[in-house]
Amino acid sequence: MFTVRGRWWEHKGLQVGLIALLIGGAWLVRQTQGALLLEIYQGISRQFQIVQPGQPPQERIKNARVVELETRIIELENQNKKLKELLKYVEKEPLSSRPVPARVVGRSADNWWQQAILNRGSQAGIQEGFIVKAEGGLVGLVESVTPHTSRVLLISDLKSKVGVNVSRTGAKGVLRGDLSADAVLEFYEKVPNAKPGDVIVTSTYSQKFPSGLPVGRIKSLDVKKLPASVAKVELFPSIRSLDWVSVYPKPESEQPESSSSANQQLRKLN
Repeated sequence: MFTVRGRWWEHKGLQVGLIALLIGGAWLVRQTQGALLLEIYQGISRQFQIVQPGQPPQERIKNARVVELETRIIELENQNKKLKELLKYVEKEPLSSRPVPARVVGRSADNWWQQAILNRGSQAGIQEGFIVKAEGGLVGLVESVTPHTSRVLLISDLKSKVGVNVSRTGAKGVLRGDLSADAVLEFYEKVPNAKPGDVIVTSTYSQKFPSGLPVGRIKSLDVKKLPASVAKVELFPSIRSLDWVSVYPKPESEQPESSSSANQQLRKLN
């Protein structure tokens, strides 16, 4: 008999205990009219309030405005610093060729690598064909202007073609955009005197750009490419994150007319 009762209690004891607990809890709530549960709830909620204290709506709005103003101050300080650095660079240029400082104010996701919009236009003296440079080197060419804006064709655009040469050896070719931070250099020679690490600058044959402007550095070279070798070039200017730029007048022709067919071909490409 004891064994049977023991087994019954093992199976039913937990259920009996829970039922008794529920009945006792219901009786206690009825007797205290819920005051005990309310007190327990308030005690628990006070603990959370200590860990994460609440703020009145007015205080939260005030703090949000302070954070916003602090963020704007930091941004203005950064812009001021960049503009001062750019103006120091501009002041070093001769008065006759002093560039116009401008800021990039427009780029869209679908043409990020093709063009950029500047906040200066014809009223600041900018014209079509002007040269755009940034920290690091050549950025592109002014394609069109309005009184207050300019649209720049970036050297990373597929349509862009820049006559360049290897600074170390003078090996020449055409740099084309690749819709990325890199560009493609197509040499005129099958086996050019070039290697990874060589610096690329604008060519003396170019009619659109002055010679000697830094453009990028060779990352890799493919001498098996036909009809001529091709190099992958890492662009120096930060085309990905342009901010302030300098806009220069278009250059005068530096190369005298020549009957050489090679020179004529280079002029057409530039």
